[in-house]
Amino acid sequence: MKNIILLPIVSFLLTLNSTAFADKAIFAGGCFWCVESDFEKLEGMSEAVSGFTGGTLKNPTYNGNHKGHYEAVEVTYDPSIISYQQLLDYFWRHIDPFDATGQFCDKGFSYLSAIFVANQNERELAEKSKQKVINQFPDQTVVTPILNASTFHPIAGQESFHQDYYKNNPLRYKYYRWNCGRDQRVQEIWGKQETH
Repeated sequence: MKNIILLPIVSFLLTLNSTAFADKAIFAGGCFWCVESDFEKLEGMSEAVSGFTGGTLKNPTYNGNHKGHYEAVEVTYDPSIISYQQLLDYFWRHIDPFDATGQFCDKGFSYLSAIFVANQNERELAEKSKQKVINQFPDQTVVTPILNASTFHPIAGQESFHQDYYKNNPLRYKYYRWNCGRDQRVQEIWGKQETH
């Protein structure tokens, strides 16, 4: 009888334990298809979700109004496997931190790069990581801001095809990414420091 009672409790504790160490972070690096694809390659990443953040408009949509919002990705990760610091280092090496008009072939406010921080610890780490980039490129201006996290709006409904676009449409995605020049520009900036 005791074992029958304990089974649901043990099951609940195992479920709780599997998510207890998950944390989230939000990054904007231009096209969210590409940012999602890049982050999902990392060990310790459970998912990357495409959406919008940073603006005040409620219920932003891709084909409708998303004025004031950044295209962004919310990543869920296990900090016992990968640290927030490692996510920051990875992020910088997958964007153009000097582009004040967007990212790669995508131009406009929604395609600007940004780091969204949820607390003071994240802000301090993000500021230090940005300073490293500034020090590494003293002749260029790093324009990627560090902003307070706000509501993240995942792409959903009729536009949910944007989630996992690189998996569900691999040929179209590769064609877009190549034509956009993302990897070429990243290689130009970061060289062998760029990580996949």
